[in-house]
Order: sequence, then structure tokens, then C-alpha cells
Amino acid sequence: MNPFARLGCRLFQAGMRLASRFLKIPSPAVIHEPAELSSLLKGKGVERLLLVTDKGCAALPAFERFRVFLSESFDVKVYDGAIPNPDFACVGKGVEAYKSHRAEALVAFGGGSAMDAAKAMGVQIAYPSKSLLAFKGLLKVHRDLPFLACVPTTVGTGSEATIAAVVVDEKNKDKFAIESPRLVPDVALLFPSFVLGLPKPLIASTGLDALTHALESIVGKSSTKKSKADALLAITRIFHSLPRLYDDPMDAEAAKDMQIAAFEAGESFTRAYVGYVHALAHALGGEKGVPHGYANAILLLPVLRSYGRAASKPLALVATHLGLPGETEEERASSFLLRLEALEKELGIPERFAFALSEEELARLSKHAAKEANPLYPVPRLFDEKELAAILKGTTA
Repeated sequence: MNPFARLGCRLFQAGMRLASRFLKIPSPAVIHEPAELSSLLKGKGVERLLLVTDKGCAALPAFERFRVFLSESFDVKVYDGAIPNPDFACVGKGVEAYKSHRAEALVAFGGGSAMDAAKAMGVQIAYPSKSLLAFKGLLKVHRDLPFLACVPTTVGTGSEATIAAVVVDEKNKDKFAIESPRLVPDVALLFPSFVLGLPKPLIASTGLDALTHALESIVGKSSTKKSKADALLAITRIFHSLPRLYDDPMDAEAAKDMQIAAFEAGESFTRAYVGYVHALAHALGGEKGVPHGYANAILLLPVLRSYGRAASKPLALVATHLGLPGETEEERASSFLLRLEALEKELGIPERFAFALSEEELARLSKHAAKEANPLYPVPRLFDEKELAAILKGTTA
């Protein structure tokens, strides 16, 4: 990146850091029992609600038990049209279901796709005459959204704690984020029973998604005292509990710890932002349909290594919290990267995606990632399109 572009990015990020001091970001109420959710909804006077999920979750016995439980107190309609990368059509159909049911609240049950779909539905319900494209980027949502409760059933998205909803403009293959404090859910129900028995590949990819959130927030230049504390807690929990849950998907203690870690990581990155891992993953999600957590899992190590010494100090801090060896910052950072590499191998994460990209695709995807990241993301080292294309090329077959 040329010096003038680099200076422009850093000046923009400095302005964002200053402005963020005055931006109030709420935290959702955290509850741990479905009965607490029922009481909260009754307290809000809710009688009719839309339960948002995907078809896979809708077929689970745990979902059916949850639906029956809610139906004892509320008039519940199920919308199971959430898809792995929710697009405008998916959101639009959900809005139609909400309106036809005359619902008064949204409950999202599932992974990031269900929660992001529900958030985007809330935006579209609040602004019925506008396209979701009008809200791309920061702080463009100013109206109150319908009451939203998020019930995560994976161990990584963190969407139950964040200001963001990520959606796909399917016409232009553009995956982008809508970011506003108005999108923070009202309630997060962290109930370990809902994540027990997940397939091992899903445990691995969503757990590493949470780790990506925490690491990108802590290596970025906009991390705060609170975001660092949340990130370090999340990272420590993940290294302790993710391998245990992967080895035994019915380990309730590890599942609970990972749910908390995912929430902490979400709290961290919603205040400190993410980085090039997410920018590249979003590009691949929009263009190639790669699931977000899986993309993050493969891209995380190459991007962190590409930062080089610029990320040594925060990674050395992480290494210290994990009890890893090293006399200097560079040595401790290297210890951490080796530990991360070992974790990914333990979880069966491949080094590369199982597809190749043409030069045209590399150029298009790197351009998309650079446009998303620069100047917004306060990364430790700035990359241009050529450097991002090189990282992508190194992670494909």
C-alpha cells in the first residue's frame, strides 16, 4: 500500500477510535433457561412471535421441544428459511412471515445464519420501503427494531452479542455487514443443551470462528481495556474447552464454556472490530458460498502470519495468558502461532480450500476484501489488493 493511502486509513481509524468513545453499545441480557425467556416476553406484553431458524435446526428434537415450550405461552409461527449466507430473498420471505403472522417479537434459534437473518429482518421491518443496501456499513439504522432474542446453537458466531448482521446481495454476489447498536439483540439465551451433540466439523469451524473474533479484536489498533479483557477470557476458554468438546460433543461443561467464550468474543469484536480474515472470508462467502466459520478457520493462521512483527506484541500477550514459552515478544508470538497451528490440526482444519481460483477471481475477491477492510478495519498492518490476493492464492488448491 502506498504511503498516502496508508496515512488516509490510519487517520480514518484514529477518528473512529475517538468517535467510539461517545458511542453507546448496549449488551444483551444474558439468560440461561428457556423459562427466563418466556417470562421476559410476557413482561413485554408479547403474545405472537416468529421463531426464525434453518431447515436443519428445525428438524432437531431440541428445536421441537423449544417450539412446543414457547407455544404453551405464545402464538408461535416458525420461519425455517434461514440459509448459511442469508440473502435478500431469505430476509424478505422472513419479513412476509412476520407480517402475515402479525408477530410482535423475533426469536432466532440457530447459528449465525439464523441470527443474522433475524437481525436483517428487523431492519427491513423497521424500514419497509428501503432496500437492505441502504444500510450497508456503519450507523445507518436509527429506528427501533422488533424485540429480538437470540438462541445460539453453535459455539462460535457471537452474533447474539454484536452490532452486526451480515447478508448477501445475491444479484451482485456482494456479502456485506450492516452495523449499528440498534442491531444488538435484546436477549441472549445461552443454554448448553442446545449445542450438545453437534457434528465435529461444525464444532471445529464455529469454535475457530469465535477464536478469530477474539484474535482479530485483540491484534487490532482499536482494542480497548474491556475488549482486550473479553478477548483474553474467550481465547483462554477456547484453547481449554474447544478440544474437549471436539473430542466429546456431549461434554456439557465444555459446551457451556464455549457458549460463554463465543459471547465474550462477540462482545470484544463488536467494540474493537475485526480484520482481513473477516474481509477475505466475506468475499469468499459471497462469491463461492463458503460457510463463514470454515473460511475464517482456514484464513486465520495465514493472515496472522502475514502481519509479521506488527502483531507480535498482542500475540505475545495472548501467549503469556496461555502459559506459552518465549523470552522476547517475537518468540512468544511465534509460540502462539505454533500452538494455533497445532490446534487447527487437532480439529481437522485443512491448510487450504478445496478449490482453485482463477486470476480474475483472485483480483475480484481481493478487491472486495480491500474495499471492505480499508480504511475501516484497524488492522496491525495494512494490505493492498495485491497482498490480499497473495494470501488468498496461498490458501486455495
